Amino acid sequence: MSRAPEQTVDPIRWCAALAFTFWVAVLWNLAIPTAPYFDEVHYLPAARDLLVLGEFSNREHPLFGKEMIALGIEVFGDNPWGWRLMSSLAGALALFAVMRAVWFATLSRYATLTSGVLVATGFHLFVHARIAMLDIFMIAALAVAFWQLAAAMREPETGRRRLIFAGIALGLAMAAKWNALIIAALPGLGFLALRWFAGRRRLLLSRRGMPVPGITLLEAFVWLGLLPLAVYWLTFSPGYFFAVNPIAEGIVAHHRVMLDLQTQVLPPHNYQSTWPEWIANWRALWYLYEPVDGAQRGVMLIGNPLTMLLGLPALLWCAWQGIAARRPAHGALALLYAISLGFWIFAAKPVQFYHHYFLPGTMLLVALALALDDLRSAGWRRTAWIVPAASLVVFVYFYPILAAESLAGPMSFKAWAWLPSWK
Repeated sequence: MSRAPEQTVDPIRWCAALAFTFWVAVLWNLAIPTAPYFDEVHYLPAARDLLVLGEFSNREHPLFGKEMIALGIEVFGDNPWGWRLMSSLAGALALFAVMRAVWFATLSRYATLTSGVLVATGFHLFVHARIAMLDIFMIAALAVAFWQLAAAMREPETGRRRLIFAGIALGLAMAAKWNALIIAALPGLGFLALRWFAGRRRLLLSRRGMPVPGITLLEAFVWLGLLPLAVYWLTFSPGYFFAVNPIAEGIVAHHRVMLDLQTQVLPPHNYQSTWPEWIANWRALWYLYEPVDGAQRGVMLIGNPLTMLLGLPALLWCAWQGIAARRPAHGALALLYAISLGFWIFAAKPVQFYHHYFLPGTMLLVALALALDDLRSAGWRRTAWIVPAASLVVFVYFYPILAAESLAGPMSFKAWAWLPSWK
């Protein structure tokens, strides 16, 4: 008798432990600075307006992220903990969801946990989990959506509820920031493409074939098309009840106002940057650098100098594997990176910043994890372990300038501003 193949053990407990450890690291010193900084000066007043339904401010962005910030203020008080605690929870959820998505996509324990280490130490997630901005809620919702989508494909018997959860998460991602709009459309389009190329005679009603057997294309349209739009619209419900500037002429007219505000011509900013600079990790964005709370402190947003550069050849490898070897997880990551970056290449937003690279950068780090997994399988085990360990070392070195720790003096930034463009 032949021996049954070994079944890889799901590392869900390790995923939870890593996400919890990350959350604890985020919580340390979370209330510093005690005053709003960077874009908190826009989103905190908007969250307070939500709580009292006063003036509808910050109308250029959807409401979900500001609703989460308002929830934190309502539960934990109008203080630094209340401002940022929901962001910290979203960051931990995003990390856990990324690892679960990688697990269901690859069934590789190494790729799963390495993706968690790389994303946790990649700087973007950590910095945004410690500030009351909208980006972290978009990333968390998208990560949950792709977790549920990968799980639905891996375990079709759970497909219906997984697709429902994915549809809700996609709606919330769009309702956090518009950056998610194109990415949110991809799951439904992918479902359509796979069924179309399968050549099913009953295209709309067939339950056979990829990506989720047992689910018809018509039903998938409900969960991945109509449900996200319904959830997105529901998040605008408070907008109808503001005392000043409510949504009075309908949701479509309100979106015209949002689009006008998003595309208005703004004056140049010292820290604005372009997508080639994001890819090269060339232009840093300082969220804070001044004496606050009794010490010189700073928060610099830049990608991990090691993994952001190593991730570029990893993306090319994933694209090649997706095309030549037809490895779906590799190809999907390369495609998601290209589309999420392409959004900003063609977006009608004249002033852009490095934090817009948050989503593509996360895709890049996961692609690096998959490429390292392939190296490990090819016998390069030492390299496969050195890279995530080195990423952690680099993160620890940069930690003081990521977490607003007390610095020695005004010129301390030189220890981390390795390039003139990082100053």
